[in-house]
Amino acid sequence: MECIVHFEVVHEDGPKKLRGLLFLDKGASPGEAELVEMFKDMKFNVRLTDREKLIFKPVNPGDFVEIRITGYDNGQEKTKDDHNLKSIVGNLLPQKPTGL
Repeated sequence: MECIVHFEVVHEDGPKKLRGLLFLDKGASPGEAELVEMFKDMKFNVRLTDREKLIFKPVNPGDFVEIRITGYDNGQEKTKDDHNLKSIVGNLLPQKPTGL
Protein backbone atom coordinates (compact mmCIF):
# COMPACT_ATOMS: atom_id res chain seq x y z
CA MET A 1 0.00 0.00 0.00
CA GLU A 2 1.26 3.48 -0.82
CA CYS A 3 1.83 5.98 1.97
CA ILE A 4 2.60 9.62 1.20
CA VAL A 5 4.71 11.24 3.90
CA HIS A 6 4.27 15.01 4.25
CA PHE A 7 7.23 16.81 5.82
CA GLU A 8 9.01 20.14 6.13
CA VAL A 9 12.72 20.64 5.61
CA VAL A 10 13.70 23.56 7.84
CA HIS A 11 16.52 25.68 6.39
CA GLU A 12 18.08 28.80 7.89
CA ASP A 13 15.89 30.94 5.60
CA GLY A 14 12.66 29.05 6.41
CA PRO A 15 10.82 25.75 5.89
CA LYS A 16 10.14 24.02 2.59
CA LYS A 17 7.22 21.57 2.35
CA LEU A 18 7.93 18.31 0.56
CA ARG A 19 6.47 14.80 0.20
CA GLY A 20 7.92 11.32 0.11
CA LEU A 21 6.47 7.97 -0.91
CA LEU A 22 6.67 4.68 0.98
CA PHE A 23 5.24 1.25 0.15
CA LEU A 24 3.92 -0.49 3.28
CA ASP A 25 1.79 -3.46 4.20
CA LYS A 26 -1.93 -2.64 4.44
CA GLY A 27 -2.76 -1.05 7.79
CA ALA A 28 0.91 -0.53 8.72
CA SER A 29 2.40 2.82 9.60
CA PRO A 30 5.96 3.83 8.73
CA GLY A 31 8.67 3.14 11.28
CA GLU A 32 11.98 4.85 11.95
CA ALA A 33 13.95 2.62 9.57
CA GLU A 34 11.53 3.18 6.66
CA LEU A 35 11.52 6.95 7.17
CA VAL A 36 15.33 7.21 7.44
CA GLU A 37 15.70 5.07 4.29
CA MET A 38 13.14 7.23 2.42
CA PHE A 39 15.05 10.37 3.37
CA LYS A 40 18.34 8.73 2.35
CA ASP A 41 16.85 7.96 -1.09
CA MET A 42 15.99 11.68 -1.32
CA LYS A 43 19.63 12.62 -0.47
CA PHE A 44 18.80 13.66 3.12
CA ASN A 45 21.23 11.89 5.46
CA VAL A 46 19.37 12.09 8.80
CA ARG A 47 18.90 10.52 12.21
CA LEU A 48 15.77 10.57 14.36
CA THR A 49 16.19 12.90 17.36
CA ASP A 50 12.63 13.22 18.69
CA ARG A 51 10.42 10.13 18.40
CA GLU A 52 7.34 11.85 19.83
CA LYS A 53 7.37 14.85 17.46
CA LEU A 54 9.02 12.94 14.57
CA ILE A 55 11.92 15.36 14.14
CA PHE A 56 15.02 14.33 12.21
CA LYS A 57 18.38 16.12 12.33
CA PRO A 58 21.05 16.01 9.61
CA VAL A 59 24.09 13.80 10.13
CA ASN A 60 26.18 16.58 8.52
CA PRO A 61 25.23 19.85 10.26
CA GLY A 62 24.92 22.78 7.92
CA ASP A 63 22.95 21.04 5.16
CA PHE A 64 19.67 22.05 6.85
CA VAL A 65 18.39 22.55 10.39
CA GLU A 66 15.86 19.69 10.71
CA ILE A 67 13.08 17.71 9.06
CA ARG A 68 9.62 17.57 10.65
CA ILE A 69 7.02 14.97 9.64
CA THR A 70 3.69 16.82 9.34
CA GLY A 71 1.42 13.96 8.31
CA TYR A 72 0.75 10.72 6.46
CA ASP A 73 -1.69 9.99 3.67
CA ASN A 74 -2.34 6.29 3.15
CA GLY A 75 -5.39 6.69 0.94
CA GLN A 76 -7.95 6.01 3.65
CA GLU A 77 -10.68 8.56 4.20
CA LYS A 78 -10.12 10.87 7.09
CA THR A 79 -13.07 11.81 9.20
CA LYS A 80 -13.13 15.44 10.18
CA ASP A 81 -15.79 17.98 11.02
CA ASP A 82 -17.24 19.92 8.13
CA HIS A 83 -17.89 23.31 9.68
CA ASN A 84 -19.79 24.63 6.66
CA LEU A 85 -22.15 21.65 6.72
CA LYS A 86 -22.74 22.08 10.45
CA SER A 87 -23.54 25.75 9.93
CA ILE A 88 -26.06 25.04 7.16
CA VAL A 89 -27.77 22.28 9.12
CA GLY A 90 -27.81 24.47 12.23
CA ASN A 91 -29.59 27.24 10.31
CA LEU A 92 -32.19 24.82 8.88
CA LEU A 93 -33.11 23.18 12.18
CA PRO A 94 -35.80 24.90 14.25
CA GLN A 95 -34.42 27.12 16.98
CA LYS A 96 -35.06 26.29 20.64
CA PRO A 97 -37.97 28.16 22.23
CA THR A 98 -36.82 31.23 24.12
CA GLY A 99 -38.95 30.56 27.19
CA LEU A 100 -42.03 32.22 28.64
